[in-house]
Amino acid sequence: MKLILTDLDGTLLRTDKTISEYTKQILKQCQQKGILVGFCTSRGKTNITEYCDQINPDIVICNGGACVYKNDELLHSASFTLQETQTILQTAYKVCGDNCEITLDTIDKIYWNRKNDKSTQYDFSALYDDFKDFSTFTETAMKICVQTDDEEKATQIANSISSCDYLPFSDIPWYKFSSKMATKEESIKILAQKLNINLSEIISFGDDFNDIGMLKLCGKGVAMQNAIPQVKEITSFITATNDEDGVAKFLEENLL
Repeated sequence: MKLILTDLDGTLLRTDKTISEYTKQILKQCQQKGILVGFCTSRGKTNITEYCDQINPDIVICNGGACVYKNDELLHSASFTLQETQTILQTAYKVCGDNCEITLDTIDKIYWNRKNDKSTQYDFSALYDDFKDFSTFTETAMKICVQTDDEEKATQIANSISSCDYLPFSDIPWYKFSSKMATKEESIKILAQKLNINLSEIISFGDDFNDIGMLKLCGKGVAMQNAIPQVKEITSFITATNDEDGVAKFLEENLL
């Protein structure tokens, strides 16, 4: 294996959103053996700074695949156009009502249409915008999340433009919307080509819906014991839970 890619929430991070010292040591040992270590997360880059500082990953795939970095150099990005961004936001309000919560990630910022009483602690640093006139922005959206657990409504939002990928979150009643080229699996294909690495030389870890494509694509895809059933069904490898340092244990036993 030449590259390790791990999801963060529910995978590398414990329930309290920390990384154990044991896990840090194992990842460092992998890097010392010449194996690249990378994050592959739905979080935006501004929302993983503390974990980058702790692990110093060689690769960061964030916003669900919309951005790919190698040692802080942007290798690839895929975003909605300004028109697509505006259409999705308008459709979300139309379908889910004026009171629905929406978050929007640009390449270096997170916006939220709530100042107070937010339904989840998505990011304390999120900037406020009501998304009523996002066309005034000059930045494009890498990812848009809408508060709904209604698949029919999510489908209506996604179908408002021609190139939208959408998935639910398993732990919160929200859906994620991004460009079809901004998925974890598409970004990994591009990364492998740029690094001249075969997909068979990549090991990945995940637990949720948006990890399925990544786990199926890579040479070895490993599900967490705490993963949703749909993730466990598509891989032959299952490690311990995130609270039991499952990623580190699997790497120590199989790579080190």
